[in-house]
Formats: sequence, structure tokens, C-alpha cells
Amino acid sequence: MLNLCLQKNIALCVEVLLLDTKFEVSKKYEFIKMMGGGAYGIVAACLDTKLNKKVAIKKIPNAFEDAIDAKRIYREIKLLRFFNHENIIRLLEIQKPDNSTTYNDIYIVTDLMETDMHRVIYSKQTLSNEHIQYFLYQILRATLYMHSANVIHRDLKPSNILLNKTCDVKICDLGLGRGYDSEEEIKTEFYN
Repeated sequence: MLNLCLQKNIALCVEVLLLDTKFEVSKKYEFIKMMGGGAYGIVAACLDTKLNKKVAIKKIPNAFEDAIDAKRIYREIKLLRFFNHENIIRLLEIQKPDNSTTYNDIYIVTDLMETDMHRVIYSKQTLSNEHIQYFLYQILRATLYMHSANVIHRDLKPSNILLNKTCDVKICDLGLGRGYDSEEEIKTEFYN
């Protein structure tokens, strides 16, 4: 279902119903398809008509309902704004709400990737040794970049490793990421 709606900050927005959830995005985005959903939100593929570029828009409904979840969302946004690496998902925009005091949902616009490593592993597609080496190389590059900034991901798993058709890898879902000061701090937290 596609409707148009009026908002204060967004002159006109597009409203799409995905998985019984209202998806309200700026009119500059043209809905392509639903990509999936997880614990924190629903992701849709959209076309940014101003830039003529495909993007992913993640809607996080009721983002402030639970304090712990709100902290994770805030941490993820903060880390995405900080990182600038080709193997870490890039934050393109956070859509401004129509009312800065009463909004509940957050819309995060990022690079669009076609699939994740979990889906590739469980698909019938066979991976060559070269594919595996190239994926691992990119994952290690992203991990080294995060660690050089004294950040550990803490939730690196196949579903948080995004891929596209050209075998580019981007790490996502930094909500559990943490900063650290020393190696001792990490050992103490891990072993306790």
C-alpha cells in the first residue's frame, strides 16, 4: 500500500505498508522492495531519486520504548557517523522527524547491499577458495580499522556481514560495539 503524507520538515513523504508497519520516508526515496527485518527494525531498498542511487532504509519503530535498546541504537548511530571505511556500512542520512519532541521511529539511510553472509552460506551457491579469501581479507580490514579506533564489534556473525554482487563486504550492526582503553580492559571484561 502506497500513500502520500504531509509532514512539517519533509514537504511530502511516501508512506508504504511493510509487514504491517507504516514506513514514512521522504518523497525523494522511491520504494523498491522489502529487504528483511530483525530485532531492531525493518529494512527496505529504495532509490534516492535526487542522487539516482539505491540505498537501504532501516526503520527502527518505537526506538525509545526501552532504555537499553535506545542506548544500542544511539551507539550504532554514533559509531556509523564516526567510521569511514569501505568495508563498514556507511551512514548516509538520518531522516529528520516531523516533530522533534513526539517522534518514536528512527529512519537510518545506509549503503544498499544485496545479501548477507548467512544467506550465502546456506544457499546452494558454492564458494571458491578465492571467494573465501577475498571475503576474509575484507572482514579483517574492517576489523583492524575498528580495533585501531579502539572499538570492538562484539556481535560479528554471518548475518552482520553484508555482501553485494561484486563480492564487496561491509560490516553492519554496531549496536553492541564498545570502545576500550587497553587490552587489559578487554581481557577483564571477557573473562569475568
